[in-house]
Amino acid sequence: MTDALSIALFAPHGRMGRAIADAAAKDGAVKIAADGAGDGDVLIDFSVPQALQASLARAVLTNTPLLIGTTGLDASADAEIAEAARDIAVLRAANTSLGVALMCDLVERAARVLGEDWDIEIVEMHHRLKADAPSGTALTLGEAAARGRGVDLATHAECGRDGTALVRAPGNIGFASLRGGTVAGDHDVIFAGPDERLIISHRAETRAIFARGAIAAARFLKGKPAGLYSMADVISEA
Repeated sequence: MTDALSIALFAPHGRMGRAIADAAAKDGAVKIAADGAGDGDVLIDFSVPQALQASLARAVLTNTPLLIGTTGLDASADAEIAEAARDIAVLRAANTSLGVALMCDLVERAARVLGEDWDIEIVEMHHRLKADAPSGTALTLGEAAARGRGVDLATHAECGRDGTALVRAPGNIGFASLRGGTVAGDHDVIFAGPDERLIISHRAETRAIFARGAIAAARFLKGKPAGLYSMADVISEA
C-alpha cells in the first residue's frame, strides 16, 4: 500500500492548484495541507516567475522538497533554483505530464540516431491567455533534441521566423508558437528528412494530466536527498 502523501500548494487558488486539489481528492493516498498554508511532505509551486523567491525561501526554511512547475523563468531564476537544490530536493518541470516526459526521451533518442540531414522543427499551441513563447515544454523538447545531437540549444535555436530570404541553417532547431482558444497544450516535434518525416506528438486534453503527473512527481520527491531533479528521474523509477 502506498504511504499517504501530504502536499502543500504554494498557489492553491490558481488553475493548477485547483487541478491538483481535484486530482488529490480522487486519490485515496494524497491529501492537501489545509488552505495550502500547512507544511506538507512536498511543496508544489505552479505560480508566476515573480513568486519564485518566496516559494524557494519557504521550502528551504521548512526543509521541504519543492516541485517547481512555473514556466518563463530566466537565468537568474536558474541560479536561485540551483542554490536551493544544495539544501533541499528540487524538481523543476516545465510540463509534469508523464506522456511528455516519455516524449522527451523519444525525441532525444531520435535526434541522436538521425543526422543533420533531418531538420528538427517544434510546433506548439496553447490557449489565448498564455504569456510566454515558445512554451516551456517546447523548450524542454528542444533541449532534449539538442542533447541528442550533442549541441547547445542556445546557439542552435530558430524562433519566430518572419520576413523574406530566410534560409534554414543546417543543424538548427526551429520553434513555432500558436495561440488561440482554450487549448491546454499541443506539441509536435517534426524530424524532416530526405523524402520522409518522423513526427512525435503529444496532445493535452485537460489540465488533469499535469495534476496527476505533479502528484507522481511529489511522490518521487518525498524523502529524496538535496539535489536538482527532473521528470526524467520520475519516469526512470516507474
